[in-house]
Amino acid sequence: MTKPLKIDFVSDVSCPWCIIGLGGLETALERVGDLVAADIHFQPFELNPHMPPEGQNIVEHIAEKYGASPEQSAANRQAIHARAAEVGFTMKTGETSRIYNTFDAHRLLHWAGITGGQTALKKALFETYFTDGQSPADHEVLVAAAEKAGLDGAEAREVLTSGRYTNEVRAAERAWHEAGISSVPAVIINDRYLISGGQPADYFEKALRQIATEV
Repeated sequence: MTKPLKIDFVSDVSCPWCIIGLGGLETALERVGDLVAADIHFQPFELNPHMPPEGQNIVEHIAEKYGASPEQSAANRQAIHARAAEVGFTMKTGETSRIYNTFDAHRLLHWAGITGGQTALKKALFETYFTDGQSPADHEVLVAAAEKAGLDGAEAREVLTSGRYTNEVRAAERAWHEAGISSVPAVIINDRYLISGGQPADYFEKALRQIATEV
């Protein structure tokens, strides 16, 4: 019997490990086939909620936030790029890349969660930032990502310019923080099981099969 699973994928569009985790989860879901029927909801989490719209150089930011040297930062990027490639994603961040504010991207994702196409938009936003090097704080960039995901560009622009879903996204962010989520990706299944970090497909598959026996 197929087991329905509600999956909340708490993440940020500027989080490289979230790409890796999503790739692992999707591969695992393919492997388990009809064992489960997954309903995935992307939930908002800002890694840098106070980042100004113009952003900050990635090497400078990592040094300030984590104390990493430029050499350490480069090595970490290389390792992450390799992990992303394993799940079929091309990541092109480098020493001149920037970290941006992602709040408006989360408002657009909230809208897509209501109208449909949230997964496609999430992937388009990942590509926009990590592959194309564009700013997810730029409304025109966000509208283009929405259109790439097959969504209505005019409505996406209206969502962004109107400030729609600001309160809803803020409330969701607070709720996840209050639930104890302090890093992403965080994958919550059926409001009960938590899988943290950019886990590989084997890890997700084992967890999904185990959870399916318990629900």
